[in-house]
Amino acid sequence: MVRGASGLAAGYGVPPLVVGMTVVAFGTSAPELVVNVVGSVSGETALAFGNIMGSNLANLALVLGVAAIITPIALRGQIIRRELPLLLLASAVLFVLTLDHPLRRLAPVLDRSDAIVMLLLFGIFIYITVLDFLRQLQDPLITTLDDLPIASHLEKKANWILVILGIAGLALGAKLTIDSGSELAAAMGVSPVIVGMLVVAIGTSLPELVTSIFAALKGDADLCVGNVIGSNIFNLMFVLPISALIKPLAVPAGGSLDIFTTLVFSFALIPVFIVGRKMMNRSIGVLFLLAYAAYMLVRFYSG
Repeated sequence: MVRGASGLAAGYGVPPLVVGMTVVAFGTSAPELVVNVVGSVSGETALAFGNIMGSNLANLALVLGVAAIITPIALRGQIIRRELPLLLLASAVLFVLTLDHPLRRLAPVLDRSDAIVMLLLFGIFIYITVLDFLRQLQDPLITTLDDLPIASHLEKKANWILVILGIAGLALGAKLTIDSGSELAAAMGVSPVIVGMLVVAIGTSLPELVTSIFAALKGDADLCVGNVIGSNIFNLMFVLPISALIKPLAVPAGGSLDIFTTLVFSFALIPVFIVGRKMMNRSIGVLFLLAYAAYMLVRFYSG
């Protein structure tokens, strides 16, 4: 789907920057989005919630841990100054929104009004990101068509076929994932949210894992960490709210703890990248992996 959409955009004269900001960025989070939409429509809200929280935990601890073990990650640029604080803000807001019982004596649920709050935050994130690109790259959206490769009619048709097949594959895969996840939860005797966190989330995080591994091998730390943080922001501010708009998501047992744990992992990145050598070395990578494994074991036996 990503390959076909990128080819179509370039073929119709869309600047590469716009393709990167839209098609490719959306593509790595497409599995989470489609699985959650199908889950919400099917009424499997616990599995959908577990998918997002498990995916975010896997991104922060598993993906970054593996990348740091491959090669130490030394971070430069504005990720610590802008993207990470936005992730902390999104996690903190979502955590507060799940505290319905202690704050309002109601069953915890992410309803449509909560979803709108998160989508408004997502709009602010997109505005800041686009504005920053325009300031740094001197209006990159203004590009003449002569400088862009224009695809032939045959290439456009091939790209349309790739897009259609990709979307169909995502939809079919999401339906199989939701159905199989529900059956697996019943067979194991655990809550669907646990299957969502342990099985579905790791599967939908594979694009981020592969992207970060290749970025680590190339020594591109900003891309590696930016891919993880950007995906988590997209999951929290867009995928989860879209699911809640379709059908309000009841926060499962331990759901608030899952959000709080992602907040802790996010906070842990700040001292890692601003204290001492300002890098995530292999020892810290192993520590993140062990912490992730320990929390998953706790959630499995408590769920």
